[in-house]
Amino acid sequence: MKLIVNIKKILRDFILNVNFSVEDEVLALLGASGCGKSMTLKCIAGIQTPDEGQIILNDKILFDSDKKINLKPQNRRVGYLFQNYALFPNMTVFENISFVAVNQKSVAENIKRFQLDGLENSYPNKLSGGQQQRVAFARILSSNAEILLLDEPFSALDSYLKWQLELEMKNIFKNYAGTAILVSHDRGEAFRMSDKVAVMNRGLIESFNEKHELFQNPKTLAATLLTGCKNISAAHIENDLIVADDWKISFKRSDLTKKIKFVGFRAKFIQYSQFEGENIFLMEVVEVIEDTFSFLIMVRRKNTNAKLIRWEVDKKIWHSVKAPEIYLYFPPEKIILMEK
Repeated sequence: MKLIVNIKKILRDFILNVNFSVEDEVLALLGASGCGKSMTLKCIAGIQTPDEGQIILNDKILFDSDKKINLKPQNRRVGYLFQNYALFPNMTVFENISFVAVNQKSVAENIKRFQLDGLENSYPNKLSGGQQQRVAFARILSSNAEILLLDEPFSALDSYLKWQLELEMKNIFKNYAGTAILVSHDRGEAFRMSDKVAVMNRGLIESFNEKHELFQNPKTLAATLLTGCKNISAAHIENDLIVADDWKISFKRSDLTKKIKFVGFRAKFIQYSQFEGENIFLMEVVEVIEDTFSFLIMVRRKNTNAKLIRWEVDKKIWHSVKAPEIYLYFPPEKIILMEK
């Protein structure tokens, strides 16, 4: 099941301009709220109309501005899971699923799959949030959709229920011989659920990578922030060193590029050291914040007014080494280099 999307649409604050293809895998659209993720799904589903471009699903043209083709949503065979689930309030669970089902066998199969037995005659307002979501999943799978579009499906759920349904969705993806697109602003969710991740920023896809590659090498400032990196500094190359201007630190690394504008370092990759050396610097402790299972230590380069760096350290380690001044090692292979 191959989807090709190449569209433009003028929005209030920016132009949505996306061009990508995905086939028999789960793609996560990761980005901040209002960056165009949900609008992209709506254009694929036919709920919104692009100003120009093409959308093709399994060689079937869903939209083509030049050819004046714009299929209605009901003719696209797209399963769209809305944030609020969009169940019909005047229909029972059974009726909601049957409304779009290709046959009654698929209704029965999905009622059983999503553990909705005994709720067939219940109305949506009598269901919990998790039950409503399971009904919505059962409905789109009963429709024999060729592609699944999931618009932040866990946003309204508590953490425990979210985890249970996330596991359920992963099983659905394993048994679903098609393509799915998941919209999320949660980096962990995007990583766990997807095969590839497209990072969106103000209507543009800034990076499109296999998920491990994205988190290891985000390349852009927007992608690095979205993947959870808290330590960012403006940077440049000088005398074969990476100069982190905001941190007042110069790093040594072999594979340098003249194009970098920023560097990043994930808090958990910084390491305690007993001595100064290459990529090891004396830091002063400015603030200690206790988190659930670790300490967040805010430090800066000794005798400077540099921007603070966040170091995440295991509680046992911090209790054994805590001091107003410490040496910290920044492994060069863990430095994130950003070109823009």
